[in-house]
Amino acid sequence: MNAPAKHADAMPAIAEAALVEVLSGSLYPGAAQNSVVMVLAYCKAAQLDPMLKPVHIVPIYQKGRGMVDVVMPGIGLYRIQAARTGQYAGISDPEYGPAITATLAGVEVTYPEWCRVTVKRQMASGQIAEFTANERWLENYATASRDSAAPNAMWKRRAFAQLAKCAEAQALRKAFPEVGSAPTADEMEGKAFDDSARDVTPAASQAQREESEPAALPAYPDGKLEESIPAWRASFDAGKSSADHVIAKISTKYTLSLEQIKKIEALEALEGEQA
Repeated sequence: MNAPAKHADAMPAIAEAALVEVLSGSLYPGAAQNSVVMVLAYCKAAQLDPMLKPVHIVPIYQKGRGMVDVVMPGIGLYRIQAARTGQYAGISDPEYGPAITATLAGVEVTYPEWCRVTVKRQMASGQIAEFTANERWLENYATASRDSAAPNAMWKRRAFAQLAKCAEAQALRKAFPEVGSAPTADEMEGKAFDDSARDVTPAASQAQREESEPAALPAYPDGKLEESIPAWRASFDAGKSSADHVIAKISTKYTLSLEQIKKIEALEALEGEQA
């Protein structure tokens, strides 16, 4: 019962700089140092062992800031928290709706229309209650870039498995509200934060808006992309980076064309998870 606190108390035994180096070179390869520091702060506040990788670093587009790294819980963390309640009574296999083949922004993809997952919880009375979540692929998939409707590499290759994770996360939140309400990394990867609902400042004039909005990013040079291909391929093969991470990093300074995105994604021979 005291295991989580034990993990948290043990963290200071290793200097933070050394722990950041370990995590950067193993669990979060290619991640910025300050992003790994955020992971440590998150784990310490929630009394989690960072070496179990309970959270992920997800690049998210935020208006006015571009791509920013955000620390988010993984589906594994929700499973752990549900199991620790002692009331987790199992989960159903994913049920899928009809498979649909469609072309999104020039990219052909086959995906399930929906996925349904049921989580069971033993209540205090001994009764087993079932909590079902039904999620639709088109409402959950992550795009290759914020200006494209095409799915990113992960959601194209693992259309069924990715949607199943989203449905399971929703079902776990229904069954165990104490695990939290934050979306998982699988649900938010490739999404954008919408801050409009929190904007309570008076409407600015057109001139003020044009002055405050960031200038359009320049196009990424094709020559620079070709020069970088060998290094990216080696990094992908070694498992040190991923196509999504490279695309997100470039998108902070340049605008990638759909053709350039496809070239980068084609270099990734193996499936992987986000950092």
